[in-house]
Amino acid sequence: MNQNPPAHDRPTPDPSACVPKPDAEAPRLVARAVTVRFAGLVALDRVDLTVAPGTVHALIGPNGAGKSTFFNVLSGVRRPDSGAVLFDGRELTGRPPHRIAATGVARTFQNIVLTRGTVADNLMLGRHLLTRAGFTATAFGLPGVAREQRTHRERAREIAEFVDIGRLFDTPVDLLSYGDRKRVELARALCMEPRLLLLDEPVAGMNTVERRRMAETIAEVRAALGLSVLVVEHDMGLIMRIADEVTVLDFGRRIACGPPRQVQRDPEVIRAYLGSTPDVPSVADVPTPVVPSDDRRAEGHRGFPPRPARRPDVEGGERR
Repeated sequence: MNQNPPAHDRPTPDPSACVPKPDAEAPRLVARAVTVRFAGLVALDRVDLTVAPGTVHALIGPNGAGKSTFFNVLSGVRRPDSGAVLFDGRELTGRPPHRIAATGVARTFQNIVLTRGTVADNLMLGRHLLTRAGFTATAFGLPGVAREQRTHRERAREIAEFVDIGRLFDTPVDLLSYGDRKRVELARALCMEPRLLLLDEPVAGMNTVERRRMAETIAEVRAALGLSVLVVEHDMGLIMRIADEVTVLDFGRRIACGPPRQVQRDPEVIRAYLGSTPDVPSVADVPTPVVPSDDRRAEGHRGFPPRPARRPDVEGGERR
């Protein structure tokens, strides 16, 4: 891995320059001065980031910049050495992954993580936190358990239809193409009824057609559900199409933050990617994906009504 450059070579931008306009109707994610060290290497150096409610925020940077480490901090896989992460005003720092998931944070992974079985089996795993019946009730087949399972399975099927894998609902995941497996992972995250979606390289390894379809799906998810989305991705075409704000990391430090077109022209960003600051032309404009209108969504676009399930109190006690 690269060693950290001198501090004067990586000026830190004004934190207030990347604080989006507030929205009182939905939760926001705020990371403050997040620092992670691995022995003598500083993987993240006092990183600040705010994901505004209902927006798509992209986290980009060269390989080894600290993006995956930052995702691991947000999802509870890695505890930061210092700093804080708050979601909807609640402290997430240091909580285990299952407690963070219970607050409404769902994540996909850079490398596909699926279990054996069918698409339905994998999507039902995403419903686990939302089930009311506990081990005892399920083991003894108490009244209501079968009914609850049917309800969750119906919801999982709706979500599969929404991300265009409904036809594969009962198909073993081992028989799916790579692109369809990536969509299964996205659908499983959506089955948690999240309020914040963390997407780690959602189009990595996909062909051009699959990338375009995934970009459209992410845009539709945000439009239909009003989710906040934080995405790590190397595909700059995708970032320019779907992101409202972009944060750039290099050697573990935040070097730029702002709207995509502004960040694209930032001299520090050009230097991080190209090693110099030549007068390079702007990336060609990419057409915005077609997002269904309110009328189409009202008619049940892809059968995915935005009705989040009531989240059980997994923080305060055991399930029944």
